[in-house]
Amino acid sequence: MDRHEYQVLNVDGGVPIQLWTHGVPVEDAARRQLINTARLPFIFDHIAVMPDVHLGKGSTIGSVIPTRGAIIPAAVGVDIGCGMMAVRSTLTAADLPDNLHGLRHAIEAAVPHGRTGGGRANDRGAWGMVPPKAVDAAWAALLPGFSRLTAQYPKLAKTNNYYHLGTLGTGNHFIEVCIDEAGRVWFMLHSGSRGVGNAIGSLFIELAQADMRSHLANLPDRDLAYFEEGSRHFDDYVAAVGWAQDYARRNRQVMMDNVIAAARRAIGKPFALDEQAVNCHHNYVQRERHFGSDILVTRKGAVSARRGELGIIPGSMGAKSFIVRGLGNPDSFCSCSHGAGRLMSRTEAKRRFSVADQQRATAQVECRKDAEVIDEIPMAYKDIDAVMAAQQSLVEVVHTLRQVVCVKG
Repeated sequence: MDRHEYQVLNVDGGVPIQLWTHGVPVEDAARRQLINTARLPFIFDHIAVMPDVHLGKGSTIGSVIPTRGAIIPAAVGVDIGCGMMAVRSTLTAADLPDNLHGLRHAIEAAVPHGRTGGGRANDRGAWGMVPPKAVDAAWAALLPGFSRLTAQYPKLAKTNNYYHLGTLGTGNHFIEVCIDEAGRVWFMLHSGSRGVGNAIGSLFIELAQADMRSHLANLPDRDLAYFEEGSRHFDDYVAAVGWAQDYARRNRQVMMDNVIAAARRAIGKPFALDEQAVNCHHNYVQRERHFGSDILVTRKGAVSARRGELGIIPGSMGAKSFIVRGLGNPDSFCSCSHGAGRLMSRTEAKRRFSVADQQRATAQVECRKDAEVIDEIPMAYKDIDAVMAAQQSLVEVVHTLRQVVCVKG
């Protein structure tokens, strides 16, 4: 397949938009949102759009936004550092118990998930009064940066930070046990920077809008408010978002350690892990060099796919997921999709589908099948096979996974 297999949308008064969307639907609203972003004066060269593209807040999910001289906090969003982690074990499918309910229950008991009481006291999605020692060790590494951050922005000290470290959250976040094409068992999970990342993102989105108050009328969307490089808030945001991305990566590692420990207890058979685990962000910003220029690259629902780099592209509940290797395609700013991408809103999914539909769609998976997770039904997402076919010039598939256990918040 030609490395340049993408569609080009030329934008009056803006940079071109390159879309890897052959064979997958793209909402008109998402196209309009992309065009709005492409017209900002500091967008570098072009915007790259992944096949899982869909409407987001301010900026489009499934887009790679290169900037020079400015940064858009809402493009990164409020789940800063959200991403995936996967590790392969020496277990095979035959080593798993016939009834997987006990394994799911063990994982659910080991990792706080969901949200109750509005996230306040006794929230089941946070640790109780004494988190595990692994949380203390991870928090100790994060604390110096957090102290610097809260010295400048004291309101962030009152967020749920320490007690969320090593917890899953809600929505499309999940923990899965999967089996690959060779029958090997994998552990995989999806989460980000939790309450503290949300607070950081929300704070700096508000600051960007406040700083640009006199210019908001000239923006097509107030959520495209930005910080110019060299301003105080620009530097503070870069530092804060870097800290939140570190938090997210450590959050996934603590969770994975607890998931594996729970699996050892539930399965009752010794097993080892591959040395190379994949731990990648898909909502983040970092400095990179592309087309001979040093720029900032915001991946809002996209994964870095430099040549040889491993990444994770999950499907939905009941669909396949993929471990991939990047092909280093420069036109995509060395990126690929972060998943299947939503086909419809959560509200529409709950309106259209029933619990019986959810049960049929996830018949082969040990998971929740109640009304509270209908918005995550596989039919609410794009066809993962079509999404993968559209990005053959971006990644190659290394492993194909099917989930047998899925834990949702």
